[in-house]
Amino acid sequence: MNKSILITASILGILSIVLGAFAAHGLKSLISAEMIDTFETGVKYQMYHAILLLFVGSTTLVTQKAKKTIFYLVLGGVLFFSGSIYGLATNVLSSFDFKSIGFITPIGGLLLILSWVVLLINFLKLKKD
Repeated sequence: MNKSILITASILGILSIVLGAFAAHGLKSLISAEMIDTFETGVKYQMYHAILLLFVGSTTLVTQKAKKTIFYLVLGGVLFFSGSIYGLATNVLSSFDFKSIGFITPIGGLLLILSWVVLLINFLKLKKD
């Protein structure tokens, strides 16, 4: 599981950089400054959670059960939260109306919050040194 978590973290990190550069350079003339900021919010949260997965995949302080739960919560959360934000921010460039699936953004946010809650619970269960 650790290898899968670390590989996923690396892919999410790489995609964050690529999407951030795309927003800064490729989208600048195509969407409003406000939508660029919205897009960059998705990029930031994706990178934050890539870093979280790097930690989770490389530490012995988190149980394997918690690692697996965090992994799936982060993966779903990034797909729903950041993915929907990317779609909503670039909605004017597509024939698909991403506003119709905008309800998944807060679901993704909730999944990301839950991943941190699972991490906290795992830490609270640690035996004292």
